[in-house]
Amino acid sequence: MEKFTEIKGGITAPLGFTASGIYAGIKATNKTKRDIAVIFSEVPCVAAGKFTTNQVKAAPVKVSIKNVKNKQAYAIIANSGNANACTGVRGVEDAKKMISATAKALGVKDSEVLICSTGRIGVFMPIQKIEEGITKAVKKLSRNGSKDAAEAIMTSDSCKKEVALSFQINGKRVTIGAIAKGAGMIDPNMATMLCFITTDASIDKKSLDRALGIAVEQSFNSITVDGDMSTNDTVLLLANGLAENEALTPAHPEFSKFQNALNTITRKLALMIVADGEGISRVVEVVVKGASSHRDAKLAAESVANSSLVKCAWCGGDPNWGRIMDAIGYSSAKIKEECVDIYYDGSCAVQNGIVSKTPVEKLRKIVKKPRFTITINLHLGSGEHTVYASDITEKYVELNKSE
Repeated sequence: MEKFTEIKGGITAPLGFTASGIYAGIKATNKTKRDIAVIFSEVPCVAAGKFTTNQVKAAPVKVSIKNVKNKQAYAIIANSGNANACTGVRGVEDAKKMISATAKALGVKDSEVLICSTGRIGVFMPIQKIEEGITKAVKKLSRNGSKDAAEAIMTSDSCKKEVALSFQINGKRVTIGAIAKGAGMIDPNMATMLCFITTDASIDKKSLDRALGIAVEQSFNSITVDGDMSTNDTVLLLANGLAENEALTPAHPEFSKFQNALNTITRKLALMIVADGEGISRVVEVVVKGASSHRDAKLAAESVANSSLVKCAWCGGDPNWGRIMDAIGYSSAKIKEECVDIYYDGSCAVQNGIVSKTPVEKLRKIVKKPRFTITINLHLGSGEHTVYASDITEKYVELNKSE
């Protein structure tokens, strides 16, 4: 696999992009934290987006699903402190007002702006306060604005999440930058997460959408903290072509390099989200191999990764492989109990469906580490899937007793 150079700058590392993050006080209890972010390209972009599969979709999701289909886009407006979800007709109107305020301040069309929100569900937006904040945010746009934008989209996150990579395409330097937020309501099918990605690569809209779909499937759709899926999950990708590389399509000999860079970006951010999961103490990589199909591998991995009993065992440093066997068994994946092997960081706990000779103390030491890998081999085929998961702790319960 290609090696990429990790650079500073986050979402403003690619040519032509600026960003900002400002305080508007959207949530009444927020007195200082930035809560409005704007991302802007000086030239038009092609855009791609992936959205929550929850049947209950927030107003900004509904609006962005429509706008991302347009031929070009210039900007993203995002806020924290209010999800603008379950807010009916007024919610959609408020989302459109946010877009109009952004478009007017930037001198672009409403159809060329995408929108995201995150925060509490069921609360109407303080739209006047937000419109004033948008005007302020546009004035603060900067090539150094990535960190401020990353802070502005945080909710229960404990840290900002940003990354940027550069690489060569036909002798031209291409850069991909991104920011993300997410810590709770994290389930494989995206999560209560937002991710904004920018690139100066030249690539057509159809190819960009394909690349994003592949990247999201192996990253944000392969993580879980608590098994809950949000109403606002969104990943947006803007490409402005300023790198002036030969236009990328799947047939281009270096398209795979772009795809691998995008995969690397999204995987890094996905792992940051799991590591920052609400109240977690351990990050666990659950690998299922030897399944009869990829679908079965995914079903088994997600069943283990989302099991409350398994997560509690991880929290307690208990290598309770019986709970893992149980979770595999009630998944819809095809299994034969007598064929299943389970390993903790390469040490065999189960062989042919029964306990191995590995001392339990050795396994216990592994499960007490902050990061470890569980590998499950079903020995039924070549299907394989990996889910990045976390434990659940008493602190998670405390954090989520109320908002």
